[in-house]
Amino acid sequence: MTVSLSPVRPLLIEPPVSQRRDTPNVPRIMGVGTAVTEHSYTQRELLDTFRITDHRVRSLFLNSAIERRFLSLPPRDEDGTRVQETQGELLAKHKKVALDMGARAVRSCLRNAGIELADIAYLCCVTTTGFLTPGLSALLIREMGIDPGCSRVDVVGMGCNAGLNALNPVAGWAAAHPGQVAVMLCAEACSAAYVMDASMRTAVVNSLFGDGAAAVALVAEAPAATDGPYGRDGRPAVASGPRVLSFASHLITDAVGAMRYDWDDAQGKFSFYLDPDIPYVVGAHAESVVGRLLAATGLRRSDIRHWLVHSGGKKVIDAVRVNLGLTRHDVRHTSGVLRDFGNLSSGSFLFSYERLLQERVAVPGDYGVLMTMGPGSTIETALVQW
Repeated sequence: MTVSLSPVRPLLIEPPVSQRRDTPNVPRIMGVGTAVTEHSYTQRELLDTFRITDHRVRSLFLNSAIERRFLSLPPRDEDGTRVQETQGELLAKHKKVALDMGARAVRSCLRNAGIELADIAYLCCVTTTGFLTPGLSALLIREMGIDPGCSRVDVVGMGCNAGLNALNPVAGWAAAHPGQVAVMLCAEACSAAYVMDASMRTAVVNSLFGDGAAAVALVAEAPAATDGPYGRDGRPAVASGPRVLSFASHLITDAVGAMRYDWDDAQGKFSFYLDPDIPYVVGAHAESVVGRLLAATGLRRSDIRHWLVHSGGKKVIDAVRVNLGLTRHDVRHTSGVLRDFGNLSSGSFLFSYERLLQERVAVPGDYGVLMTMGPGSTIETALVQW
């Protein structure tokens, strides 16, 4: 496959206003936190648990580059067989699991950022694996004791790309309210979104996804003499997290049905569908959207030190890597998250971000690109700088 690279251009001596390190009101990621469910399973354990003998399905599971996933499996019946859950039971599971993981992820995020629960002024909750009314944000505010006056929004049903879809307006809110804390939570109970039958369609989905939640806190530094808890006259913002500079997205309209939920009348459940060509569709469009993300900056792809890509699956990761000319080292965290957790849907890229922070290799001035892919079909990107 031929990799097309952008023409070499010199870096701008004076960066655009949106990237100057002294520009006010640019939101910064102050902390990240993640959480998973209690039990994890290897792919072989899952095959044996559900008594799957079809050699095609077993090969799919065992060649997925996934070693282990955290899941909330259904209970067993009298003979030890896992029962088939109804759609109503799956929705109840989603509510319970998403709320539990979400609360733990938010607490971990705040602890890592040195932020108090009472400081949250804006809460955005993202999920695709179930539907709740009132939404997850309202339930979380009640569960955790967050200020009931907190502004909130729920992003529901957008899929694996939704973490960056939501981060965009969350960053905008933080920029418009300097000194105040905005939190985004992605909580995906993928165990609450499955169908079990003999088809390869459902086998692909069931071999891939895991339960997980991830939260980030954003703050734009407040000007002097403001009352925000993180202004210059209060506790100073910790300057270690990256600033969120810009976003770019691309909707692949020719592939609008390539990732979707369908209602399965026979099963009485929603059934997720992944087109086999998705890796190639995403890979073919990755270069153009990254090019637009960097177009106004004077940056080349080779200037990006950190790549945090959604762990969509082995073929998806390889397609993005090849088309962007990245190395396996560039996507090490993306591949590592897939190996250890499976596809965590909207919060996957934040698990990779957390691993990057744990490496302690990012230094001031480094640029990073965040990338997610999902239904639409859509590619979302963001440019950050430490």
